Amino acid sequence: MNKKALHTLEYDKIIDLLVQCAASPMGKDRCRTLVPSTNIDEIKQNQKETSDALSYLLQKGSISFSGISDITPSLMRLEVGAALSITELLRISSLLTVALRVKAYGRKDSEGDLPSTDSLSSRFSYLEPLSNLNNEIKRCIISEEEISDDASTGLRQVRRQIKITNQKVHEQMNQILNSSRSMLQDGLITMRNGRYCLPVKAEYKSAIPGMVHDQSSTGSTLFIEPMSVVKLNNTLRELAAEEQAEIEKVLADLSNLAAEDVDTLKTNLSILVELDFIFAKAALSKKLH
Repeated sequence: MNKKALHTLEYDKIIDLLVQCAASPMGKDRCRTLVPSTNIDEIKQNQKETSDALSYLLQKGSISFSGISDITPSLMRLEVGAALSITELLRISSLLTVALRVKAYGRKDSEGDLPSTDSLSSRFSYLEPLSNLNNEIKRCIISEEEISDDASTGLRQVRRQIKITNQKVHEQMNQILNSSRSMLQDGLITMRNGRYCLPVKAEYKSAIPGMVHDQSSTGSTLFIEPMSVVKLNNTLRELAAEEQAEIEKVLADLSNLAAEDVDTLKTNLSILVELDFIFAKAALSKKLH
């Protein structure tokens, strides 16, 4: 069927409605590329899939495919031994959570009206939620900005040392702050270049020995790191580097775990996108009738 005929039939408007029924970006793309078929076997198969999906919707209610993103680039990186970022691992976790939800949705109730098998049964059965991998990612990664203290023994230990050292720095700084309040512009401990400093009035520079890291625009305030905390600040820098190294180890371990199931992840992604597309057609059919 040529483009002019499709335009006359307002096919593009139907596709727009279909796209709105899909949940995932890849599912929406699949809807956008849909073109009429002239193969009778293909047409019958597509109609059967849509009809079966509609039966699920009528029997079980709607199913959400939200949470699917294109993890293909991440899977390609896993295949060459690269470590994934926090964001990439969370996307894999999200995909597996959707797989678990959709697989459960596809299970047949013994007392339901759905047949024991249909054109979608095999797709549901091939989904593998990989619960061990998903649970491990969720255990280690709290959010896109935070790795759990319990992700590894090394990370928990280094963060404990950071906490102890920070407390020591604040104790030292508060002692100086309380004994030299008249020499300070205000009673606040500040950070400059990642170092704890005090805002010292310029005329009292020599009264508080230390390293000058910055000054105010007027020059009336110097931000000085007292000598008594230089070593502690150095320790914090070293611990921060150790913490980052431990985080990278955690991400590498999670990536290695995910790499063992690259093929399964590919299959899950393909099936979920296809089901999102099929159920979008069923949802549109339900809406228009």
